[in-house]
Amino acid sequence: MVLAFLLLGLQTLTGGCGAEPGDKAGEDDFGSLIFNGVAQDWSEALYGWYVPLISFAQGEKHETYWAMQGQIDSLLPFYGYYTRDMDTDAERTENFREILLAEAEEGSGSGEETTYIDPEGTTGQSLDELLKAENEAAMQMRQQAEDWSFVPHVRQAQVDLESLSSYEDLVQAFYTIDANTMAGSDQLNVEKLLADDMTISREGEGPQILIYHTHSQEAFADSVDGDEDTSIIGVGEHLSDILREEYGYRVLHHTAQYDASRDDAYAEALPAIEQLLAENPSIQVVIDLHRDSVAEETRLVTDVDGRPTARFMFFNGLSRTRKTGNIAYLYNENLDHNLAFSFQMQLKAAEYYPGLARKIYLKGYRYNMHLVPKYLLIELGAQNNTVEEAMNACDPLAHILDMVLSG
Repeated sequence: MVLAFLLLGLQTLTGGCGAEPGDKAGEDDFGSLIFNGVAQDWSEALYGWYVPLISFAQGEKHETYWAMQGQIDSLLPFYGYYTRDMDTDAERTENFREILLAEAEEGSGSGEETTYIDPEGTTGQSLDELLKAENEAAMQMRQQAEDWSFVPHVRQAQVDLESLSSYEDLVQAFYTIDANTMAGSDQLNVEKLLADDMTISREGEGPQILIYHTHSQEAFADSVDGDEDTSIIGVGEHLSDILREEYGYRVLHHTAQYDASRDDAYAEALPAIEQLLAENPSIQVVIDLHRDSVAEETRLVTDVDGRPTARFMFFNGLSRTRKTGNIAYLYNENLDHNLAFSFQMQLKAAEYYPGLARKIYLKGYRYNMHLVPKYLLIELGAQNNTVEEAMNACDPLAHILDMVLSG
């Protein structure tokens, strides 16, 4: 325990291991690097002396050493407090530019990683195979109706929450975990995810919901070049109109462009969104609306009351990769709230519009989701969906959002 206090002292002396994106893009100064190296050596010694099994598992790169380490951290609370935000050697040496490039591709179908992690922590199907099977299952749930006008659904199915009490069953039913990251039962726990109150106040003036687009140039199969109304921006405006006219929310739709260089889009958007939130303290919900990229033969479409409707996906960044561990300079103080928000949205979607929402996708970076507790990153359809299919998805999405925000 003495070593634990010493480790915590080192953390205080160095002012924290991680740097913010604006601080020379995450580069450590020489003094901090020495302190961090000593702290890392001591942490390894602590594990070696007190919990040699963990030390062995980590040294052998065992798939589940990080989960065992989490359990030990909880038994050694002061050491656990220190290691929660401690940079690893890999993180200190990884160029911050590489983080930005990886973060720029937030969708489920892009980037070099093509597999997901199943609840046991082993490599599963390819993402293309998973998505194909999931989409085929959704298509089997199609319900035909003669009336094409949208009518909000009553509950169609009842999710048995008791069956999701185990971490493995919850992940299997609700999540896809990208191979570059990891999540534990401390974060994905039904009771914890449902206990977070997601209702918002309708009092006062000013916008309550902000909708914007980190990747504003994303378009659909039949989008018209140069016509924002047929891009993801047009879909965002349609969603805003529904929320205003049908549900009475005050919505600010921000249409500025941040993806002139897609690689820098999240970094470019961050100060502008921070300023918008400072200027509009009434905003309680932020939605970053995207469309995904998938294999051309994959069609993210189903029918909702006879209308072809693009399927959508809620997305969370965990600020943690298997290579770096926790990314301290991308720390997200609102992560638990973000996860609760997407889970409650997914639960309503499963009960009221079965098959419409894809599984929640968990990836390794932050995606500016730290800005507010009630933050959604939504991938609505993909590049091969039509504009009509994307627009049609806005009706059930708005209804699901209202159910969660109104309680």
